[in-house]
Amino acid sequence: MKKVVLAYSGGLDTSVCIPLLKEHYGYDNVVAVTVDVGQPETELKEAKERGAKLCDSYREIDAKEEFVRDYIFPLIKANGNYEGYVLGTAIARPLIAKHVVEVAMEENADAVAHGCTGKGNDQLRFDAVFRTTDLDVVAPMRELSLTRAEERKYAAEHGILLKPEHRWSVDENIWSRSIEGAELEEPSFVPPEEIFQWTVSADKAPENAETLKIDFEEGAPVSINGTKMDGVSLLKKLNETGGKHGIGRTDIIEDRVLGFKSRENYEHPAATIILMAHRDLEQLVLTRNELRFKDFVDSAWSELVYQGLVMDPLYESLNAFIDKTQERVNGAVYVKLEKGIARVVGRESPNALYSATVSFDVKQEQKGAEGFSMYHGFQSRMVKNV
Repeated sequence: MKKVVLAYSGGLDTSVCIPLLKEHYGYDNVVAVTVDVGQPETELKEAKERGAKLCDSYREIDAKEEFVRDYIFPLIKANGNYEGYVLGTAIARPLIAKHVVEVAMEENADAVAHGCTGKGNDQLRFDAVFRTTDLDVVAPMRELSLTRAEERKYAAEHGILLKPEHRWSVDENIWSRSIEGAELEEPSFVPPEEIFQWTVSADKAPENAETLKIDFEEGAPVSINGTKMDGVSLLKKLNETGGKHGIGRTDIIEDRVLGFKSRENYEHPAATIILMAHRDLEQLVLTRNELRFKDFVDSAWSELVYQGLVMDPLYESLNAFIDKTQERVNGAVYVKLEKGIARVVGRESPNALYSATVSFDVKQEQKGAEGFSMYHGFQSRMVKNV
């Protein structure tokens, strides 16, 4: 008996994969695995009901705490950002793939499968983790090149009942929500308000601004306005508060791994607030040399995550450097939320490298700086005189 374990979201692509894996690929036993990284409860419920009906075996794994602790917090410490994208989907895929592989090992499966097409980044993120094993990797949507219309027809023929599709393709977890497809593929198309669920438009945000105090310990956010929270609760709270003020919308042209550009829309209130606050706190506590070098490290880290290469040895090495720098990233940052704009208005830290002795209001002997100033720009002046 041939057994395959499928990364299952409950949507059209992965639902169609189930009968395809049996009929086209000859797998007798299909095990579906849904990994909860903060999707909507309704989405998880539908996936469970549909998966249990269609598959020989169905598993749902609650990985929210693991996702925040082992993936989102390292992302925050690395100021994770790729061309303006906060890496929400990218950082989740390796975790989902890891759990699919673990189930496959427990089940003594012959293969693992996903429902990604051959056009996007997700196929690479799943494949990179899947191929660290000796299991066969099956990707029906990529291999059969089915259109959405063909998928819907196949689903209907196999009694797979799905809600009418929205025009937009949405992927959501606790860190971000991505919206793409249909008219959004056109770079000049103005996104309608209907695509947004986490954020209000700036003109509908409250008139009164709100200032939050966010505390960090070793680079990770731990409390809001003095109230300690676990990571999952903290992100949910900031998504709610930031979204109410219209914070965290991104509309970008993104360079995909495969080499072509795509138009992407994202919502990420908590990510916007936390990443802004974290970077500001680093400016207060890290040295100029650390900050300059960490910019390169953060960029390399983000590239690896975007490409799904978290198993690359370089990823572990970069994290080692980043973790060392974060030992001093302790303190609080005050962020003001107002009409779609988040801005830092204050910060404090026991590890601050800010000295009051250089204040303009402190009387101090300053003539010693003249020797430095005398030779500052010396070579440039020589060039002028050549």
